[in-house]
Amino acid sequence: MTIATDVPSPCSLDARLSSDGAVLTISIWGRLDTYTTGRLCREALEKLLQSKPTHLVIDASGIVYCDGAGIAFLLSLQQRLTSTGGDVTIRGLHEEFRRLLEVYGSVSIEPAAGRHRESFSLIERIGQATLGTWQELRMLVAFVGELAVTFLHAARHPRVIRWRDAWVTAERAGIDALPITALLGFLLGLILAFQSAIPMSRFGAEIFIANVVGVSMLREMGPLMTAIVLAGRSGSAFAAELGTMKVREEIDALTTMGLDPVRFLVLPRLLAVVTMAPFLAVFANLFGLMGGALAMRSLGFPLVTFVNQVLTAVKVGDLVGGLCKTFVYGIVVAGIGCLRGLQTGSDGSAVGQSTTSAMVSGIVLIGIVEAIFSIVFYALGL
Repeated sequence: MTIATDVPSPCSLDARLSSDGAVLTISIWGRLDTYTTGRLCREALEKLLQSKPTHLVIDASGIVYCDGAGIAFLLSLQQRLTSTGGDVTIRGLHEEFRRLLEVYGSVSIEPAAGRHRESFSLIERIGQATLGTWQELRMLVAFVGELAVTFLHAARHPRVIRWRDAWVTAERAGIDALPITALLGFLLGLILAFQSAIPMSRFGAEIFIANVVGVSMLREMGPLMTAIVLAGRSGSAFAAELGTMKVREEIDALTTMGLDPVRFLVLPRLLAVVTMAPFLAVFANLFGLMGGALAMRSLGFPLVTFVNQVLTAVKVGDLVGGLCKTFVYGIVVAGIGCLRGLQTGSDGSAVGQSTTSAMVSGIVLIGIVEAIFSIVFYALGL
């Protein structure tokens, strides 16, 4: 069938049904825009209702122009056949139109009203969980690779980095986090000192409380507490910011305009967090030592004794090793927060789910990285 239009952007549609009635081929030529899609959509849907095929082939090689209305037309055909259990193949679509279709084609098809989800057996649930984990790992590896390529390109061309956004993010993630980091570090040093005083008092070794506090804060607890604070503040904030942009279709607009969201949005946040994480760890270590000193002073030891014990027990390698961890923690926290933001869905609760997922995933990955560092340090005798 051929449909003529009285507007200056003609488009024609031809539908052919296979001999067995299972495959319907729809060929489209011309400009698929706001003026032509209305009547074409009605005719195509009417043909689908009449033939009821199990497979639809859309030959789009003849389309010379396609706007948002045309993409909506192609998606409506796809959703109509998919909802009835069929499948759709779009072939010959030009590259620029295909990218636009991929942007809007990521929207999931809602199930029909009144249908209840079938219950799955234990084996099916295990299989779904395994498949979901595998897809998550693949997506994470792909994101890390894309981020590495973007970072190498930015290292060769520093002017492509949005430095203003990086400095603003560094202020929010670093300077604004100093009070809570200092408070938690002080309390942690105080707790470590008083908790270790109980068993050490049985052997008359209370003086070695300073050794425990110094080594624990600089090697493990200071960097770890800093990473958790970053995951709770910055990682979840990044997921919420990018998630809101995804819901508002701002990220889709960047992609349509040819701007890379990773370079435009992710890279400044990553650089800001990686830069500020070591400074936050230094403040956490300093206030942790102050909390340990206060505890030692309350136990009757002079301040000079605490300082001498810390200088005796702590080495430069302990401080350097802890700061090296914070670089990796910063990459993990910023990366997983931005990834969860870019993965945000389109429903009303998607932003909250992305924020929660960013914080939980960040803390889990921090624990995994900490375990890897512990094994490597033990193997190297550090």
